[in-house]
Amino acid sequence: MLARATRILQAFTPQEPELSVSEVGRRARLHVATASRLIAAMVEQGLLARTPAGRVRIGVRLWELAQRASPTLGLREAAMPFLEDLHAVIGHHVQMGVLDTGEVLFVERLSARDAVINVTRIAGRLPLHASSAGLVLLAWAPRDLQEQVLACPLPAYTPATITTPARLRTMLAGIRRQGYVISEGHIHADATGVAVPVRSGPDPAAPVVAGLSVIVPNDGRASSLVPALQAAARGIARRSSSLVQ
Repeated sequence: MLARATRILQAFTPQEPELSVSEVGRRARLHVATASRLIAAMVEQGLLARTPAGRVRIGVRLWELAQRASPTLGLREAAMPFLEDLHAVIGHHVQMGVLDTGEVLFVERLSARDAVINVTRIAGRLPLHASSAGLVLLAWAPRDLQEQVLACPLPAYTPATITTPARLRTMLAGIRRQGYVISEGHIHADATGVAVPVRSGPDPAAPVVAGLSVIVPNDGRASSLVPALQAAARGIARRSSSLVQ
């Protein structure tokens, strides 16, 4: 029963937050009658909700429960003042992602009305090899995860996306050496991602817990943002450490 309910919840995506009962059943690999019965029970508990048109979406109750258990709450609290400062200076997208099940999961994002195109969103995911935040996380990830990613297909978003293990291995070594990454047009030809690691504390050898990134126009000027990102990452690490203490 729990596995079926999980598959129902996984049927929804950021691009399709509302679905019909039959669509949920098809995506969850359930007979429509079974899907309908489970959906009714989940609506009763607030985990799902029905729209006026009779479609189904994630319920507010599920968000409430998830917020209580989120391991990123302290990190987001520590990061927000620095994300806001970066956003005020840069005027485009500022975001933070964490490593989760072999992908980068974005836990916070600040944007602007006329900012450059950006495919990420809060609670959205991207492959580690393609996004700037993902590359930073992968560079300091456990060796077995690195090898797992290197052994899998590396799908391309644009001609600039890293798609070969040799190039990715070289990129990761460079990130560890210089402490940041600039991804020009890896996700979208018009956008550049710049990312730095966020550590669990002020010690330079502390574990990397997040990737802090900005998405700006692909105009060759992204490198000038690295010092601001690194200063913000150090601030987040200090504040995060003090909140834990």
